[in-house]
Order: sequence, then structure tokens, then C-alpha cells
Amino acid sequence: MSEMITIALTKGRILKETLPLLAAADIHPEEDIDKSRKLVFATNKPDVQLLVLRGADVPTYVQFGAADMGISGKDTLMENGADGLYEPLDLQIAKCRLMTAAIKEAPAKPGRLRVATKYVNIAKQYYATQGRQVDIIKLYGGMELAPIMNLADEIVDIVDTGNTLKANGLEAREHIADISSRLIVNKASMKMKHVGIQAIIDGISGALAQE
Repeated sequence: MSEMITIALTKGRILKETLPLLAAADIHPEEDIDKSRKLVFATNKPDVQLLVLRGADVPTYVQFGAADMGISGKDTLMENGADGLYEPLDLQIAKCRLMTAAIKEAPAKPGRLRVATKYVNIAKQYYATQGRQVDIIKLYGGMELAPIMNLADEIVDIVDTGNTLKANGLEAREHIADISSRLIVNKASMKMKHVGIQAIIDGISGALAQE
């Protein structure tokens, strides 16, 4: 039997948009992932299994070889680094933008800024390229509250429709990066399990070309 290929996924919007791409590579989970509490799922292929992880953990599992492949947002890859990974495909799903935001129509603050974000490394790099001095405040959610409560002057966060910002009296300002989900592959796995992994990449790539 071929060596097992393990693919790391995350529940939610990305999973819903990923399953049709896996189906194009003839990979189908044997049960409904959304309705199960399991974390490991068999598929119709005896040598392919799926892991369901927190989104932030997918690159870690792939980097260390616990998973051979995974699907991860570009924001997570930018924040945590991508050593030991190939990024063969932009899946063009779960698209959004990484931006700065502040209180609507508030004047730009001169001097040192306080910036609230969960994207600490990205924020540090971005403001450094702008020549701005910043104090980064790490938050895990509810970023919009930080400027309202005067915890921060700006935030760095994912923006989809922008409706959450508007609802909280904020506005998007500077564009940092366009974000979408990427297929990632462990470099060692690509060498050791090349035929099986390449077949999956080709199947997904073919589906993307038809869209």
C-alpha cells in the first residue's frame, strides 16, 4: 500500500470552499466533517486522510511533517513564516484584505502609534517599511473595540465586506496585502511522496483552471 498522505484542513468557510476542490482530485471524506467532533477523517482513498485543526495550527503541522499538505490563509503564512513549506497553489478562496483601520474621519496621529492586532509580526514589518514607530498590542479578537476604548490608535485586521468596521464607527485605511487560501506542502513529503502529492496538486489545479 502507498504511504499515507495527510491533509490538514480547518472548519468553517475555508472548509466549505475546499471540499469541492478535493473532490476534483477524487478525495471525499467518508463522513460529514461539520457534523462530527472527530479530528481525523478517513476518505474514499485508503492512503489519504484529513485532519481538522485550528486555522493557525495548519502550517505548524505541515512544517513539522505531522501533515504532508494543508490549506491555510496567506495571512497565517505571512504571520508565522513558511520555512519548510512549498506553496504550489493559490486556491483563490476565502478572499479578503489585510488592512489598517481607525476611527472614521479621525486625523492621522503624528509620532508613535499604538496598534492593536493579532498579526504582530506583519504589523511590525509593515510599519517599519513605512518608517513609523509603533507599540504593538496583541489581541485575539474584537479588534474594533480597541480604538473605541482608546486602547489603540489603529488596528491591523482582515477586512472582508468592511461592514463590521462601519458598524463600529471605524474605516479601513491602508492596504497591506490581498489574502486568499493557499495549498501548502511539506518539503520533505514532496520528495518522499511525490507521486501521490503531485496527483492531488494536479487534480486541484485542474479544477481551478476550469473556474
